[in-house]
Amino acid sequence: MKVSTNKFVSASYDLYVGGEDGNEPELMEKATAEKPLSFIFGTGMMLEAFENNLAGLSEGASFDFTLASEDAYGEYSDEQVVDIPRSVFEVDGKIDEDVIFENNIVPMMDQNGNRLDGAVVSIGEEHVKMDFNHPLAGEDLHFIGQVLVIREPSEEEVKQLMGGGCGCGCGEEGCDGCGEHEDEANCGCGSCH
Repeated sequence: MKVSTNKFVSASYDLYVGGEDGNEPELMEKATAEKPLSFIFGTGMMLEAFENNLAGLSEGASFDFTLASEDAYGEYSDEQVVDIPRSVFEVDGKIDEDVIFENNIVPMMDQNGNRLDGAVVSIGEEHVKMDFNHPLAGEDLHFIGQVLVIREPSEEEVKQLMGGGCGCGCGEEGCDGCGEHEDEANCGCGSCH
């Protein structure tokens, strides 16, 4: 069986960024055989350019490819760094310092109700500067890994991986992938642990 549309795929990989100007690339993320990346191919869950590099590979095949930033998360945009009135983050006139602190990622919504993750850049007297660029914007992504499993997905996997709940792949209603499960050990999404 080969990696193709609507197949369940699991892969292990190391993701490296940087390495320009003679610098060593930095290991940014790792998916292991014990905690692989699992997805249903061709359903929009993964970057299109990532999937294009896996298409047609067989179980056990190795891969080594680089996605240019424009094929990954785009270029870094200064327009995505905005000042938001401090009052938006205040409860009873105070900022929750357990949530709003420099470099923390804060889930927010735009005026259309779309979820956005923003990084707190700085906290001023009147504004909180937020960066809504993807953390890997402007970076070329170098993946080195192996296809571990290719098979037909089960109905349960389709439900879980295709948004049967929170979007983190666990299938739990109301979860936003941040540890809100009663039984996190059975979540399976990796981001809730």
